[in-house]
Amino acid sequence: MSRSRHPEVHRSDRVGWLRAAVLGANDGIVSVAGLVVGIAASGASASTILATGIAGTVAGAMSMAAGEYVSVQSQADTERADLAVEKRELHDDPHSELEELAAIYRHRGLSPELAHEVATQLTAHDALGAHARDELGITEELRARPMQAALASAGAFISGAALPVLTALLAPHALVGQATTVVTLLGLCLTGTLAAHAGGAPRLRGALRVTFWGAIAMAAAALVGQLFNVAG
Repeated sequence: MSRSRHPEVHRSDRVGWLRAAVLGANDGIVSVAGLVVGIAASGASASTILATGIAGTVAGAMSMAAGEYVSVQSQADTERADLAVEKRELHDDPHSELEELAAIYRHRGLSPELAHEVATQLTAHDALGAHARDELGITEELRARPMQAALASAGAFISGAALPVLTALLAPHALVGQATTVVTLLGLCLTGTLAAHAGGAPRLRGALRVTFWGAIAMAAAALVGQLFNVAG
């Protein structure tokens, strides 16, 4: 008696946006919280602390978006250049390209006859796609998407930065530094857990990893703020 099977769920297609979103959220929480904690430790006024947090959010989101876009666009340019070279080679010397593809499959364990047959059929179906996937390692799921990465990174940064900014807005002025530190560590624990879950990794390890580095960042920011005390 045959049983129907559900298709497997893989996470590799999430790599592009997940990386940008996790990096953006964690950077938004840590960098803006560090600004808030550092400025609060210096004895600055409530309005100065809030303005610093908002300015840091805007500048950080733009920086993350620009950085991700330029970085991923460079990857996309490289992919396009490699595909252009492969397309030209397929046009100029299709026989050598067929043998190159067959050699890849032989190296992966297929017999010479089967490797040649697989290469022949895949070439007939989609020669460029076969070489992109098996020779260059370029797949549709993992293709560089600059705009997606930029928007995900900027949006995640703003979402993460909202935690320390709202804390600076709502917490009593005398407790802004302490409250921001606590909220930041809780937020990092949550983002680390969610990122690990989305990527299929152990959630506790993911949470502890980002929380540890966040705690170090908060301590360093508070120390710098105390060194530049403006209250007096």
